[in-house]
Amino acid sequence: MENKYKIIVSYIQDLSVEIPSPESLLTIRNTIPEFQMKVDINSKPLKKKMIEVITTLNYANPNKKKETGYFQIKYATVIDILDLKIKKNELEKIVLCDLQTKIYPDLETKFLTILKNSGLPDLKFGKKIDFEELYK
Repeated sequence: MENKYKIIVSYIQDLSVEIPSPESLLTIRNTIPEFQMKVDINSKPLKKKMIEVITTLNYANPNKKKETGYFQIKYATVIDILDLKIKKNELEKIVLCDLQTKIYPDLETKFLTILKNSGLPDLKFGKKIDFEELYK
């Protein structure tokens, strides 16, 4: 599907790192194995057969009733659709799978670097997200 679209630009659209207090940071460090990554993908058409795709990563502890910290990155990617006769299901696969597989390593590296520089130096994300599997 690579020849059906082209990435025009990718950038961090929004970023939130909230660590309310030193106590919160210590709690986050102690409970980091419980944290989970959630991914959300939204898209909207732009002019001239371009699409803006927003990939949002939320890294949070689902077991905590009281929020100890909040970590989110919204990554925008604008793609140009090169194939004018593309089918809806092909376009869906590009947005939800092919594009995500391509941009995710860079997005994960950026997010991880920001979190490490925010007081979580030993942070490593768990297993990699398989967008092909999620799409199926």
